[in-house]
Amino acid sequence: MCAYSFTVFVSVFQLLPTAPYHILDLGGSIAVAGLFHGVLTYSSALSAPLTGAVGDRLGQRRVLMTVSLMLAVFSSSYAFITSIWLLLTVVFFHGLFWSALLSASGAYMTGTIPETRRAEGISYWGLTSALAVAVAPALGFWVYHHGWAALCLVLVILNLLMAIIAWRLPDDRESSFIGARGAPPPLARPAALEDSLSSGGPSIVQWRVLALSITMALIAFGYGGLTSFSAMFADDAHISPRSLFLTTAAIAIVIGRLTVGRRLDEVGYRRVLVPCLAVPAIGLLILSLSHGRMTFALSAVVFGSGFGLMYPAYTSYIMRHVSFSHRGAAFGAMLAAFDTGIGTGSSVVGWLIHRTGFRGAYGIAAGVAALALPYFLIAEKKLGFEE
Repeated sequence: MCAYSFTVFVSVFQLLPTAPYHILDLGGSIAVAGLFHGVLTYSSALSAPLTGAVGDRLGQRRVLMTVSLMLAVFSSSYAFITSIWLLLTVVFFHGLFWSALLSASGAYMTGTIPETRRAEGISYWGLTSALAVAVAPALGFWVYHHGWAALCLVLVILNLLMAIIAWRLPDDRESSFIGARGAPPPLARPAALEDSLSSGGPSIVQWRVLALSITMALIAFGYGGLTSFSAMFADDAHISPRSLFLTTAAIAIVIGRLTVGRRLDEVGYRRVLVPCLAVPAIGLLILSLSHGRMTFALSAVVFGSGFGLMYPAYTSYIMRHVSFSHRGAAFGAMLAAFDTGIGTGSSVVGWLIHRTGFRGAYGIAAGVAALALPYFLIAEKKLGFEE
């Protein structure tokens, strides 16, 4: 699963930072360039509550294999599309399968980790994506220098490698898989948390998880803007390399997960989560005020430190309130909120940059992220997540 996730994120983080440049080459504006990431994540967000539940029914490994092959098809098609609006249409369908991949991989991995070490395991697993983000943008820009078609070819090869790795994974539907043998009951929680707020049933959409996960969406707003435009901001500020922010943030994530991350289960998920919800806003604020390479890198360190620990702490916090058989649907609900934030950030930050410049746009993103902590503290009480 670490090999699978590393390949996934090496692929996608070559695509996301370079796609805006390709759209500019096709004649689009910066605002339109932000729609590539925005449309992909909006599509992912809309479909995630349903695709997450699909994995619970069909098997997470089967979903991973199927999605990997479909991503190879989408990646190859990008090489031949010259219309911006056709490109964005294909990206929409790309997002449908992307949500299934993230939900299935998260649910599969959760099924392999002992509950008492869940946050530690998720932190280690998350290192693979962080390491991928550290190298992929620079690699992507190097490949893109040789042409957009060359980049698409590399993505296809990586997607096919993903399919092979998924094929080699143990089948989560068989009795030999740790999850199929059953899991210890989650810790005490309100019975209402097992129920859906609609008649659709708890296994379709985890509505309370979705509502609480708006917390992540508020922070993901800035993350979407960083993924799409931090390289362009570096160019505008004459800072090199242009991948400095993403690479530095990824290094901060790795260090955080190797130190604090391995002790999350001992310290307590909520105790780590609460301060981590405030830190990304500070990083975005520093970025909006940065005037040079040092402050640019400092903002990445601060943002990455909080963002990197937020995900395993929040995921483990949610999983202790959700039954094992509904883990895919819960991941789907989390992903829906997270991707809504990323998609909104990628689209709106592009428009804000056009209107107010990079510093003004990231200052607004910092304000949005600052709402995450008060929202979480209020929502967990209203939704009954408090223990």
